[in-house]
Amino acid sequence: MTESIIIESVLTMHCPFCSAQDTKVIDSRLVADGNQIRRRRECLTCSERFTTYETAELLIPRLVKRDGSREPFHEDKLRAGMARALEKRPVSVEQLEEAISRIKHRLRATGEREVKSLVLGEEVMRELQQLDEIAYIRFASVYRHFKDLNEFREEIEKLETVERSKN
Repeated sequence: MTESIIIESVLTMHCPFCSAQDTKVIDSRLVADGNQIRRRRECLTCSERFTTYETAELLIPRLVKRDGSREPFHEDKLRAGMARALEKRPVSVEQLEEAISRIKHRLRATGEREVKSLVLGEEVMRELQQLDEIAYIRFASVYRHFKDLNEFREEIEKLETVERSKN
């Protein structure tokens, strides 16, 4: 019991108004579909109230590129690549953001510290195939380095086979 009290006093939030270390939580609520906690706080020194948000910090694994080099995951690069493939396609920004969120979730769920960039590329193709087949073909043509029309045809035939099996 004493140990938790000591930890709590060490981890108190500083007041943004007077920088006092003594604040208390007045109210806590789950927000963002349960992915965040909103805390209403009050400073015990100046009595000002403020809001903080708490989220779990889950690390996305580093990417191991084809040449063996390693780099951190960059959400902006992922978004830009997917947006390029989805350019002028009937897919909303919300749908794109949901797809990015699913990709990030699956990367975190691997539990690994590093994953091959190939894994990320396959995840992107999986999401694009669900969102828009044209965007999927655009991305696949660059990602898989299509060299001629036959490779396009083969990929389109694979898509058609998947569509037929769904129906």
